[in-house]
Amino acid sequence: MNFFRGVMGGQTAGPQPSGAETIQKLCDRVASSTLLEDRRDAVRALKSLSKVKIKKRSGYLSERYGGVLFPETEMLTFLQKYRMEVGTQAMDHLINILQTDRSDSEILGYALDTLYNVISNDEEEEQDESEDENAQKQADDLGTQFTETFIQDPEHITLLLTMLEEFDFHVRWPGVKLLTALLKNQGVQVQGIILVSPMGVSRLMDLLADSREVIRNDGLLLLQQLTKGNAAIQKIVAFENAFERLLDIITEEGSSDGGIVVEDCLLLLLNLLKNNSSNQNFFKEGSYIQRMKPWFEVGDDNSGWSAQKVTNLHLMLQLVRVMVSPVNSPGATASCQKCMYQCGLLQQLCTILMATGVPADILTETINTVSEVIRGSQVNQDYFASVNAPSNPPRPAIVVLLMSMVNERQPFVLRCAVLYCFQCFLFKNQKGQGEIVATLLPSTIDANSISAGQLLCGGLFSADSMSNWCAAVALAHTLQDNLTQKEQLLRVQLATSLGKPPVSLLQQCTNILSQGSKVQTRVGLLMLLCTWISNCPIAVTHFLHNQENVPFLTAQISENLGEDERLVQGLCALLLGICIYYNDNSLENYTKEKLKQLIEKRIGKENFVEKLGFITKHELYSRAALKPQPIFPSPEQMLFDHEFTRLLKELEGLITKAVHKSSEEEKKEEEVKKTLEQHDNIVTQYKELIREQDAQIQELKEKVSSMTTQTEQLQATVSQQQSQIQQHKDQYNILKLKLGKENQSQSSQGDTQLNGLQTEELSQLREELEELRRQQTLLQTQLSEKDALIDSLKSAAKAAECPAGSDNTELLQELEALKNQVQTHLAEISHLKAERQELLRRAEAGPSDTAPPSDGSSDAAKAELENRLAAQTAEMEQLKENRSGLEQQLAAATSTAAILQTEKAKLQTEVQESKKEQDDLLMLLADQDQKIHSLKQRLKDLGETVEDEDDLRDQTSDEDDEDED
Repeated sequence: MNFFRGVMGGQTAGPQPSGAETIQKLCDRVASSTLLEDRRDAVRALKSLSKVKIKKRSGYLSERYGGVLFPETEMLTFLQKYRMEVGTQAMDHLINILQTDRSDSEILGYALDTLYNVISNDEEEEQDESEDENAQKQADDLGTQFTETFIQDPEHITLLLTMLEEFDFHVRWPGVKLLTALLKNQGVQVQGIILVSPMGVSRLMDLLADSREVIRNDGLLLLQQLTKGNAAIQKIVAFENAFERLLDIITEEGSSDGGIVVEDCLLLLLNLLKNNSSNQNFFKEGSYIQRMKPWFEVGDDNSGWSAQKVTNLHLMLQLVRVMVSPVNSPGATASCQKCMYQCGLLQQLCTILMATGVPADILTETINTVSEVIRGSQVNQDYFASVNAPSNPPRPAIVVLLMSMVNERQPFVLRCAVLYCFQCFLFKNQKGQGEIVATLLPSTIDANSISAGQLLCGGLFSADSMSNWCAAVALAHTLQDNLTQKEQLLRVQLATSLGKPPVSLLQQCTNILSQGSKVQTRVGLLMLLCTWISNCPIAVTHFLHNQENVPFLTAQISENLGEDERLVQGLCALLLGICIYYNDNSLENYTKEKLKQLIEKRIGKENFVEKLGFITKHELYSRAALKPQPIFPSPEQMLFDHEFTRLLKELEGLITKAVHKSSEEEKKEEEVKKTLEQHDNIVTQYKELIREQDAQIQELKEKVSSMTTQTEQLQATVSQQQSQIQQHKDQYNILKLKLGKENQSQSSQGDTQLNGLQTEELSQLREELEELRRQQTLLQTQLSEKDALIDSLKSAAKAAECPAGSDNTELLQELEALKNQVQTHLAEISHLKAERQELLRRAEAGPSDTAPPSDGSSDAAKAELENRLAAQTAEMEQLKENRSGLEQQLAAATSTAAILQTEKAKLQTEVQESKKEQDDLLMLLADQDQKIHSLKQRLKDLGETVEDEDDLRDQTSDEDDEDED
């Protein structure tokens, strides 16, 4: 290090090497040394030479390592030269160190620090205020040049991003500072390289999670530079969970009471959200607006606000304004306004607004913030109207703010903020406009309290020109796009002095205008009058009714005055043009034609149009047309209102055309207007008729839908009936089988011969047969009843037009077959009865016809008779057993028939109900058909072509009659 000591003021003798030679030797050591320690020492020396920290000492600057004193200019040149030499000769070697010596964190840290010293333009030395600006500019240019050299190869930025993944403090922190310096010098180019680098932004976002505060804080500065003016990077950072991390840091650092870290977080949030609708929507959807409310919880003791707290709260208010800025899309602004009201943020801001001890700049910014939170939101505007100041007695916040606006002792920016708040309160708020105008009407004036209308009138006629202008603009906003309030304001009467009759507010404005007050006052009054009478023929008539107004306007326009007066002349021309365009010709002396003739004779049409066009060419007009918020460098430049510029833009072309039109053209236009009005009336009538027809058609559609539902219900009922009929069919099949078995048993019994029975047994058999006959008669009666029930079911099913007719037919056929079997059974019983009678007859005739036999023969006959009797007795016992089985089967059949009859009765009841519902449905369909017919008839009367469906309907009815037959 002897050469370094010699250059920096050592005591060695002989010729000393120059700075360039020294740096060259160090670069050679970095490039050629094989030992890591030698390269590390050389890079450390380059770091020391790249930027020597100096401090002021009695007008001279002293170098840290040696005792040699240099004059200030010489030392600055010395330092600038060394920095340039290091950057020129050593940059490539330092980058090579970053690529090759990745294992040694110490040499990496030295290399990164050296590159930062060369590229950074931050001056670490204390300087006098009289420092040469050219030297500073040269230093900035030098840093920019080295930055361009470094980023020529995009891989160098990628290399830096990989350095940031190192957790070692001596590598990560210098890397963060170096990348920040590169972004400051060449932000757009470095942003483009980082944007295309894989995971580039994600690596930088990891800095916010570093546990070492110095790296985290410098990471915030790095992200601030990274997100400036690049929407794509802003979106990536936002979706890397930046909002969550930043809000957590703000909360950890104490919110508004925090230090510089909170300020850095808020600046980064502003970069991410300003003019970025995607991030704003993500911020709102992520419920981050609700987390902003605790920032504004200011205690009762508001004394002793630190400068940092004021800065933090100012940035927080700006962050709220970014979310509800008028330049955002209306839908996004409205949703944010709604969210701020629901979470209580608006209420918290109003609390700060009415609190005491709040610094003036914070109060001003709070007023502007509240203004944009309520602008165009009816719910928020209604809430703001209900806010009262903590005074005795309580007064509305609007009244308290207006008192500050018309008070000339209040700061200028505060008065502008109050005016903006009042304008935002009335923006698209006809209810609020009516409430303000109502405080001026005679029937609502309360002499014991101060109202908003009284304050506006007081400011309108005060001696302060700024109060005149603010009050006039505020009154104009109470009339903006509200014809009703324009007419109501014509009723306002003012008592100018004792003993004189009151004059109207309109007349008083023209009186002050004619008195030749300040330009600012006259401009404010002219803007109020133009807004008042535009699109209000009644107000135009009242204005023209005063015989002095038109001569005053023509005199003002025709004069040749200075530039400020030319602005007043242009506004007078606008006011006169409005009197022409919105004139209803109710005053004979001031019709449209006479006013145009007056302009042509006294002023000249070309001169009139030139004076009117001077307004839009004014610089202050262009500035006011940019933003709704009234921002003026000084009170003297407060001349135009944003809403008035919109009105002027609409009226300028219309008035120019109206002045140049002839009477014939106006007549033609009037005729065209009348024709268009008639056409519009006809169209309106047709629209109303179509609306009525649409309503009727919708009603009919609803009825058809209900009828369709009823039809579906009926179909479900029919399906249920079909299932029940199927069940009855199965039951009849079972009954048929049982009756078939009975027929077989009875036919087998009929074949038995009863010859030779004794009289007593035959009488018992006769009784049993009689019992069987009675049972058969009873069964036949039951079957006849079932037949009648089936017939009634068939007729009911046919009336209901159910699809189960085929099933009923099959059931009836089966029942007919069963009846035939029963008839066969009866015939067999009758045949058995005849045989029984013949047997009885033979048995009675047998004893008388035969001769008495001998003893032997009689014994043999007796034995034979006994054998026959025993056999007959056995057969009779078997017949009794068969009869008991038949009786059981008949009982079961009787029970089944009873159950079937009950179910048939239920089914018949349901069929009757279904028939009744179908009758109701037919009646509804008939009503619907009648309504559709009446609608078609009305359409025919109106000239519409309607397809005739009478033939189709007749054909359909014929088919229905054939189906019924």
